[in-house]
Amino acid sequence: MIADHVGNWITLDQAAEQLGVSTSKVRRLIEEHILFSVKVEKRPMIPPEIIVGNEPLSSIRGTMLQLLDLGLTESEAIEWLYEENDTLGELPISALVKGHKAPVRRAAQALG
Repeated sequence: MIADHVGNWITLDQAAEQLGVSTSKVRRLIEEHILFSVKVEKRPMIPPEIIVGNEPLSSIRGTMLQLLDLGLTESEAIEWLYEENDTLGELPISALVKGHKAPVRRAAQALG
């Protein structure tokens, strides 16, 4: 489960501050799958690793769209990113943070 792998969460307001944009812009980025949020105690929260420096992790959008195109719901796609993957030998989100976009997308393709 995602909560087991995310130690600290950031609020949409904190994400907005880190990105230098408004909270409504962060909501738009979530709608466009550039970022994603998870309800934690009924509040939308963002895992901090999907913001690198002052930018969203660039590989999130394409990976999320691929997973959605394969028929996963948004919550299933997010869960998949945080589940140990035997093909990758690590969590897909960890591989994305390391810049290993192609292997993650190949592993996702195997779902279809």
